[in-house]
Amino acid sequence: MTDLHPLTDYDALLVLSFGGPEGNDEVVPFLENVTRGRGIPRERLEEVGEHYFNFDGISPINAQNRELIANLEDVLARREINLPVYFGNRNWHPFGEDTAEQIARDGHRKVLVLATSAWGGYSACRQYNEDIKRIREHLAEQNLPEVHFTKIRQFFSHPAFISETAAAITEAYANIPAERREHTRMLFTAHSVPNRHDDVGGADGDKNLYSRQVAEAARLAAAEAGIADYDLVWQSRSGDPRVPWLEPDIVDHTEYLAENQGIKAVVVCAIGFITDHMEVMWDLDTELVEAAQDKDVHVERARTAGLTQQFAEMVVDIAAESAAGEIVEKLGKVTVQGNTDNGAPCAPGCCDIWSK
Repeated sequence: MTDLHPLTDYDALLVLSFGGPEGNDEVVPFLENVTRGRGIPRERLEEVGEHYFNFDGISPINAQNRELIANLEDVLARREINLPVYFGNRNWHPFGEDTAEQIARDGHRKVLVLATSAWGGYSACRQYNEDIKRIREHLAEQNLPEVHFTKIRQFFSHPAFISETAAAITEAYANIPAERREHTRMLFTAHSVPNRHDDVGGADGDKNLYSRQVAEAARLAAAEAGIADYDLVWQSRSGDPRVPWLEPDIVDHTEYLAENQGIKAVVVCAIGFITDHMEVMWDLDTELVEAAQDKDVHVERARTAGLTQQFAEMVVDIAAESAAGEIVEKLGKVTVQGNTDNGAPCAPGCCDIWSK
């Protein structure tokens, strides 16, 4: 537990996330928001929405974020910290702009922001800074009081995140059928991105910040779980197949393991996600499982790490770090970006390509 600051300088916490539909009639409008500006026809979006329609149009992300918020409220109450928690999304209700209006009307002026991503890079970090900038502009357009937002730092190597991930892996291994355990492979997976996005330099000239952070978190979690041999794979790529993305793909790699190494089971840790998204439910729990069954491979997916008491405690701890202006609890040596104010970049040079 970090005891750096009583958080009295802040008067609210905003959980800022991606968003997801909660019914079939919301799927296409949600996807229109996700793909805004790309000119994708509605018919194509209906095809893309097939994954959601398979689950009655319901993404797990909103319900899991509400559970995360309930856990945060419990921790704050127990620590006697008066910090109301709000929920806003980029792409679906409750929209961040609407939530910010409520925050302003409730009289809050200095707000911490938890982006539901542990990582650096554009979509995992910089885009949330852009969200904050857009939210502030929206408040100004509505003639509402200015609100100062501080996005708390990345936490991919925080001891609590690593510990909770390792615990989930250990639980998953215990569920592997006994006759398959000698032929089991550990797979860490995260959302793939185009190589050109990952090639972006971060603070202090760091390169490949996103993929290196994911690799470091996987290394740390595997070590804590006592696993010496594992693979880092990627999932959920989309778009033009001619554009290089981070590889190998988890389905392709699992099929390769079955065909060439006699693997009979895989433990899958979706380390790139703090809670279940549609990409977890569809790409892992559905597509991967179906492809693995064809190869007689058992898939055991570890739970995501974000819905535990320990994770909520961590969020409050790193909020205290932000208030104190320093990073205290981290493992490994890969760069951790600090807290950012009002949508500003983490540091000079961070994700410069996205400013051009």
